[in-house]
Amino acid sequence: MYCTYSAALGRRTVAQHAKVLQRMSTALRVRSSSCSNSKHYIAASRFTQPCVANLARTFSTTQAVKEDSQDTEPREVMEYDVVIVGGGPAGLAAAIRLKQQAAKEDKEINVIVVEKGGEIGAHTLSGACIETGPLEELFPDWKEQGAPLNQPALHDQMKLLTENHALPIPHPPQMSNEGNYIVSLSNVVKWLGEKAEELGVDVFPGTAASQVLYAADGSVQGIVTNDAGLDKEFKPKSTYTPGIELHGKVTLFAEGCHGSLTKGLIRKLKLRDEDKFQTYGLGIKEVWEVEPEKHDAGRVIHTMGYPLDYQTYGGGFIYHMEDNKVSLGLVVGLDYQNPYLSPYKEFQRFKTHPFVANLLKGGRVLSYGARALVEGGLQSIPKLFFPGGALIGDTAGFVNVPKIKGTHNAMKSGILAADSAYKAIITEGKGENGSPIVLSDYEEAFKNSSIYEELYQVRNVRPSFHSPLGLWGGMLWSGLDTMFFKGRMPFTFQHPHPDHAMLQPAAMHTPIDYPKPDNEITFDILTSVSRTGTGHAENQPVHLRLKDDTVEVKKNLPVYAGPEQRFCPAGVYEYVDDEARPGQKRFQINSQNCIHCKTCDIKDPSQNINWVVPEGGDGPQYVDT
Repeated sequence: MYCTYSAALGRRTVAQHAKVLQRMSTALRVRSSSCSNSKHYIAASRFTQPCVANLARTFSTTQAVKEDSQDTEPREVMEYDVVIVGGGPAGLAAAIRLKQQAAKEDKEINVIVVEKGGEIGAHTLSGACIETGPLEELFPDWKEQGAPLNQPALHDQMKLLTENHALPIPHPPQMSNEGNYIVSLSNVVKWLGEKAEELGVDVFPGTAASQVLYAADGSVQGIVTNDAGLDKEFKPKSTYTPGIELHGKVTLFAEGCHGSLTKGLIRKLKLRDEDKFQTYGLGIKEVWEVEPEKHDAGRVIHTMGYPLDYQTYGGGFIYHMEDNKVSLGLVVGLDYQNPYLSPYKEFQRFKTHPFVANLLKGGRVLSYGARALVEGGLQSIPKLFFPGGALIGDTAGFVNVPKIKGTHNAMKSGILAADSAYKAIITEGKGENGSPIVLSDYEEAFKNSSIYEELYQVRNVRPSFHSPLGLWGGMLWSGLDTMFFKGRMPFTFQHPHPDHAMLQPAAMHTPIDYPKPDNEITFDILTSVSRTGTGHAENQPVHLRLKDDTVEVKKNLPVYAGPEQRFCPAGVYEYVDDEARPGQKRFQINSQNCIHCKTCDIKDPSQNINWVVPEGGDGPQYVDT
């Protein structure tokens, strides 16, 4: 657990600070004791030795009204200048920038980052081949400081896969990786967490944000961390501890793709027009150690075609990291139509292609993971600010799909939002009289930034794959647009429907016959899940909530052949025989398997599944992802 605090004691006493630390520590110990796999709760052991230092915070107790509920209960309150939800690249970049700005001017700004993963980086998964520009803005000497960017990208290749061949094809100029680095993003994020800690940011992993707090005027006031020690019936156990309110003059949401709080925030504050929506892909990834003679450090390969049909958007990647490690995966657009398609099993088929299988034979899998990613582009980005806060990183949707990159834009958005927040809080002194801070200049900065420029140029690429020609039409347009038009065409394609509405009835399709795993290159889904380090505390409320518990059996099973059991890459959902009703099925949720990819919340054709945070610290414990 990161536990470094600012140098000035200010308004808060050591005793008060110790009390909050001990409460949060107790909550983490509860989670640790209820999980058989203690490695997921490293944070708890660190937090039981609270590092009582000096923080300028106020401490109080209030009656917190739960969102969409009239129930009240007393909660402890911690006051901050800036509350950041999510300890990924965007959230940590924002926190670091705020502290750097304050140090430069010899000012004090109080910043907290809460992260639901048991450790910083535990829930971070990406390809990843990243651009270093925003990192250099924060740390020009990142190499000297030991940032874990060890393998430069040296060779680019693009392949069109048929069932048995790998044909070289030209790649768009945006896909050039000269000057980029092949990394484990989870390790990069861990390093950023350490740097934030050194600067005095309060970094709290194992802490899930479960509610948005709204002031009487409708502005965002902060967040509430989730309650710990509830049983499956939502009743307090002997270990029950209520969540803590974190109030901020500014709250930055950096939850990543399809954030559990952000999705409700966008609806409530109407940050996106009704006819606009985000679209997504599902990235499934493994890290392998391959035989040394097959390893080519710095080689970057992207693929299109097999195993996906021409109507399904997606592609593969193979990145040769350092130390004979290879990061490989498949991204499947979640606007696919065939309910029998299984992204997980498509990834297994991808590995059987001779071009891939020859690389993997004789090697071993080190880790597995999956995560939804934003693909909508510029036309899917919501309004970025609102009274009391802003959206940053992938929760807003800054991924450049043709470039297959988003980390640099996520970090840059965090920097832009931090500059706006610092100006409002410290330079202009706003937020002291209770009036909400409105970061309108953050959105203006975004529109004048490198993020907007690059997303505008490629805004028509991803939607072009919706044409009747599918893959072939998209490839043709993408080549013309990226190499010649460069986004200058006087129109913008739109996405036709949200991803969940693209799924067609099973009667329109034929079941897909996927081969059985060979346990050498391909594996069953539970074997893969075992490689994620996933764990969830026993006897807690299921975090995969059904709005109507009859919908799956009455609609999704007969109409769509039960797509949940195929689109989930972790074996969470099953249709099993109903013992109480012979001859019928019931819908079963194996929530302990959940790796927090958010696919179910996105792709469920009935939009009946609501993904909410489990107890903090639960979920995957990714390594080298």
